[in-house]
This record gives sequence, C-alpha cells and structure tokens, in this order.
Amino acid sequence: MTNDRHYLADTLNRRAIRVMLVGCGGNGGQMLMGLASLDTALRAISSRSLAVTVVDDDVVTEANLGRQPFYRCDIGNSKARTLTERINLAHGLDWTAVHGRAPAAIGIENVDLLISCVDTASARRKLGEAIGQRTAPPAYWMDLGNRATDGQFLIGCPTRPGSQDARRLLTVLEIFPELADETFAEDDAPSCSVAEALDRQSLFVNRIVASHALGLLFDLLGRGSIAHAGAFINLSSGQTVPIPLPQAS
Repeated sequence: MTNDRHYLADTLNRRAIRVMLVGCGGNGGQMLMGLASLDTALRAISSRSLAVTVVDDDVVTEANLGRQPFYRCDIGNSKARTLTERINLAHGLDWTAVHGRAPAAIGIENVDLLISCVDTASARRKLGEAIGQRTAPPAYWMDLGNRATDGQFLIGCPTRPGSQDARRLLTVLEIFPELADETFAEDDAPSCSVAEALDRQSLFVNRIVASHALGLLFDLLGRGSIAHAGAFINLSSGQTVPIPLPQAS
C-alpha cells in the first residue's frame, strides 16, 4: 500500500527556499519562467519565497527560437543571464545567473531544491556525484527530461549519510538506474535551424512537461504536500501516468 502524501520538509518552512536550476534551454527556460510565477504565489499564500540561481553554459541560437522562451534579439547572448535579467526586471527580484556548467562552475552548496533540466545522462551523473559528496545534500532534487513527443519529471530526496527512511522519495538516478551506466547511449547534438529543432522535439513538449512539474512544486511548496512524485507525459497519446510515492515498508 502506498503512502497517501509526502509532506514538505520542516526545514523549508518560513524562509526563502534556495533553488538551483541547472539548464536554461527547453525545459529549463520554461521552468525559470514558471518559477517567477511560483515565487509570486508563495509570497501571497505562505511565509516562503524562492531565491533562485540559474546555471547554464549555452548561448541563444536561431534554432532555439519558438520552442524556447527567447527572441531573435537574444541570439548570441547567454541563456542564463538573458532570462534571469528579464525576470529580475519584470518581477523586482535579484536572482543570480551563472554562465557555466554545474557542478564545475558552481558547487551545489546551500541548496534546498536542485532542478536539473539537462540533456544527457552524463550531466545527471555529475550532479549525482556532487550531491553524494555533500554532508548536507539538497532536501529535494527535481529532474525533467523529454524526447520528441513525450517526457517525464520526478522529484526525489537525495540520501543523507546514515539515513534509513523508507518513505524517502527516490531520485532520478535511483528510479532510472540505467542513467548511471557510463555506456548509456545519448544524443545531445544541437539543431541547426528552427525547423530541424521542431523535427527533433515537438513545439510545446517542454512547456507541457514544465507546467506539470511546476504544478507539483506548487502543491509541495505552496500547499505543503504532494500525492505523487512525478509523471510520464505522452503528447501523441494524450496520456499522463503519475509516478507513485514509495511504498511504506
């Protein structure tokens, strides 16, 4: 029998929640835009808010237009800095942008919620290794991924040394152990045009996956609990299949 709810960690009550968003492209760009709305909502209904650091080493190209939240005038500019500056100006925030790759450019220090929107299994492995080296890892790690017309999102609780909590939410590397395999085949080749990018990924797949992930975060951070740990989403079939909470021992 599964647990009915997962409740927000007590350590995140009544303060700003420190978020690190790794990746500011398809899923990450949509997540960042939504996090600004989530911050507004949290300030209105709770004692919490978001303090976000955005990390990405990529620049805007023409192929990013349409599917990602960038404009033609952004081409050649840092994705992280462009969107973060735009959000700060629009919402009166002081979120931080780092043009680089985590965890090499910036360590996962003093982070409550890590959100990974990366393209490869190797990038997830590096994040997992960095988390594993921390005596105080993030309370939560949310990961988003997608293919052409389907995607998934999952939130987990990285293991703390000595933890034996059977109710802990499993992380992406635990739910999908094949990602830990260094021989795992992956394709992160960039698209050269908008048309090619749309052939590789549906126009709204990132927006839909991110919207579902943001909805889960709103329930967790705004309402205090969640009834599932994520979901698989298929645009072609119209199906959304929730990822259940771990079973109680």
